[in-house]
Parts: sequence; structure tokens; C-alpha cells
Amino acid sequence: MAEEPSLPDRKIFAGPRLRRLRGRLGLAQKRMAEELGISASYLNLIERNQRPLTAPFLLKLTSTYNADLRELIAEQDEQIEREVAEALASPALAGLDIGKAELQEFVAAQPGIAQAFIRLHRAKDAGPEDGPAPREGATPLRAVSEFIEGSRNHFAELEEQCEALADELRLGGPHFLSSVSDRLRVKYGFTVRILPAEVMPQLLRRFDIHNRQVQLSEVLDNASRSFQAAYQLAAFELKPAIDAIVARADMPSKPAQRLLLQNLTNYAAGAMMMPYRRFHEAAEATGYDIALLEARFGAGFEQVAHRLTTLQRPGARGVPFFLIRVDRAGNISKRFSAGSHSFARTGGSCPLWNLHRAFERHGEMLTQLVELEDGTRFLTVARTVTAYRQPFGQSSPEYAVALGCETRHAHGLTYAGGLDLDGTAMPIGLGCRDCTRIGCRQRAVPPAHRRMIVDETQRGWNAFQFPES
Repeated sequence: MAEEPSLPDRKIFAGPRLRRLRGRLGLAQKRMAEELGISASYLNLIERNQRPLTAPFLLKLTSTYNADLRELIAEQDEQIEREVAEALASPALAGLDIGKAELQEFVAAQPGIAQAFIRLHRAKDAGPEDGPAPREGATPLRAVSEFIEGSRNHFAELEEQCEALADELRLGGPHFLSSVSDRLRVKYGFTVRILPAEVMPQLLRRFDIHNRQVQLSEVLDNASRSFQAAYQLAAFELKPAIDAIVARADMPSKPAQRLLLQNLTNYAAGAMMMPYRRFHEAAEATGYDIALLEARFGAGFEQVAHRLTTLQRPGARGVPFFLIRVDRAGNISKRFSAGSHSFARTGGSCPLWNLHRAFERHGEMLTQLVELEDGTRFLTVARTVTAYRQPFGQSSPEYAVALGCETRHAHGLTYAGGLDLDGTAMPIGLGCRDCTRIGCRQRAVPPAHRRMIVDETQRGWNAFQFPES
């Protein structure tokens, strides 16, 4: 169902990306040339962007190293081009005449510098998320987010080990939580205990090494108990693999390292509950029906939605979804993407998107076609989730979670039934500060990179007027 990228018609110069791929594989130039059946001098010319990547070369490269074409061809280039264009729209760069052809040439020839330019732009615009920036303006949250985004939210080494572990757990019985609890007890000497809320008033999980217990709060539902127990098992079983990824990531600070470790352990817990091959096959067979996947894997809505953003195994890719979670105030507390959508990185705050209306219709699945300013169209689904139970008189934390994908990937989704994916879509933006749509009734502030026009003789749909370009 998910579309694999097709080979491009135009010439592709991607030497720096090919060189980075070779570096990740740990291959010398001569060795890679031998394995690809070309001369080392020809490979050197390709890496120096003096020769394009031909279709036969790309096919040989993907078959030999199971490489992802998206790393080498247009899909990633187009996303980087959009982000560089966004950065070039900064008022500080006003007046520069940079055409589309020049932009494309720059991104194709110097993708690393283009990414550095994008990072500098993000760092300039970023607010103080969690304290002073340890490196290049990157807070721990931003550094971890950028690493996960750069990995397309997929970690093959964890997937393989989690699948093997999930198969072993299935042999222990049909109930996931019981099997995980048995393995923690037998192999590591830790007992899983469910404790009253008053005993763990501010905790959902506690690793009590002195009493050899993994303690879980009773406020967690069954899916969340399974996930938290799996988290602790992953911390034991997958420690070497997770530590290797953290080391490779070269995080800028100790807090960033610990945060990445936590994120990767969460990733492994979800991969154990929903092992890749079985989950991917079930998702394809059900048209990505989240309710059916919840029932089949004993998981919650948000767990399934999050897992759907990780299905990027070469040869068995799922629909490239993004996920965004917001609270009632519009604060974004979680975002993941299987692709490189700017929507997933910067969007979420447009009030015209029905993600924010989900709070009015608790537990109901809302679908919507939306279109960004650049013409990219998405099918999104949104509903509310409750993090955990609370005693009477205390409100439970509530969020709205949206899952979406570009409409070109959406034709086989159960949520596309009865919709005209080429029909009318809601025009939304990436937030008022970055949106330049004229005449939006919901605009709260003028766009940051447009001159504001003050005219006391007239009043439009909102209080802010600005030139179209």
C-alpha cells in the first residue's frame, strides 16, 4: 500500500549523500566500487558530483546495501528545498534574488551545508525549551528530535531484536503482560507489582532495585501497564543496542543522551508489543484501522498511532504517517514522522485544523482533508486520548492526537472511504507566524516575514493586513 519512491527522470547529483552512506557502512571507496562493479575513479567522480547517479547505479546500490532511495533522490531534496526556502524568507535575507533552479542546484550539490543552514534557522527561531543551548542552539529536546527525524523514526537494529524477543514472549503464553512479567522475574529477578495510587501519588512506573520490583500505578490501563513493563524489559534486553545508537548519535549533552536513551527504550517497548512484520501485515490488511489494531495487539490508540510512524523497513514500508499530540492550550507535547514533512515539524497550531476540535467530541474519530500553502495535501484523523485514570474529583490529563499522511499515500486507508481525496480541502497553515494566507478569519498575529500594513479607513476579516509578497 505504501508507495516506494520511483526513479527520477531528472539527473540526480547526490555525491555527499552517497559519501555519507559509504561512511555509515564503514566501506573504503575502493571496496564499495568493487562491490558495485564500477571503478574507484568513477565512484570518486560521483561522490564529487561530477557524475550523476544513473538508474542502473541506483538499483545496484539499493540491492547491494538495502539502501533507501529516499536518502538519495527527489523526495528528500524537495523537502530540504522547502525548508531552505522557508529560511530564505527571513526578513534578514530580504532582497536576495534566489531562483528555484539555483536553490535546487545548491541542495543537490551541498545537502550537508543546506541542512546546516536549516538548523541555524531553526535555532534562531526556537524559544528556550528547556534551558541554555549546549550546542548550535540545540536544547536536549531539539537535539533528540532532530536525530530521530534524521533517522526517519526507524531503528532497524532495535526492530530485529524486538521481533525475536516478541516471538519468545509469545511462547510463554497469549497474554503479553504476563509473559513480560514472567521473563523479568525468571531472567532478572524482578517482580512486576501493581500498587495503589496513594502509594505512588506522582509516579506511573518505578524501578525499585532494592526490593527487586518494577512497580506500576493502578491508574494505568492494561495497555499502558503492558507498555511500561515492556519498557523495563527493553532496558535490560536491548541495552547494548540502545547504548550503541546513543553513542553514534553524539548528543551535545548528558541530558540529551539520557533523553535519547529514554526515547529509544520507549521505541523498543512499542516494537515488542507490536512486532514489525505482524504489525505491518495487520495494518495493510485492515486499511490501517487503528481500532482493529488496538484490539489485535492489546495496545492503546496513541500507542498504535505512534507505532504507525515507524514503519520504514526497506521492502516492507508502511504509509509514511506523521503524529502530533496537543493539549487544550495548543501546546505540542509529541510529534513524530516517518517522512520529512514540514507539517510534522512545525505545524499543529492552526485553529482551522480539526485536531483542535477533537476536544469538543471526546473519543470520536474526526477525519479531514487539509492543504498547506505549498499545495501539499494531507488526510488526517484526530481524536482525544486520556493519559491515565485519576481518583474522583481530579481531572485526568487529556490530549488530542492527530495522525496524517499525504493524500497520495491515503487511497487504501479505511479512513479515506467515501472521501474525494482530490476534492475540496481545508486551507491551513503552519501557524499564524509562518502562514501568509490573505484574508484568514482565524489569524491571531501577522506573519513574521511580511511588512504589516496599517489602514484606519478599512477593516478586513482580521485586524492584520500585509502585502501578498
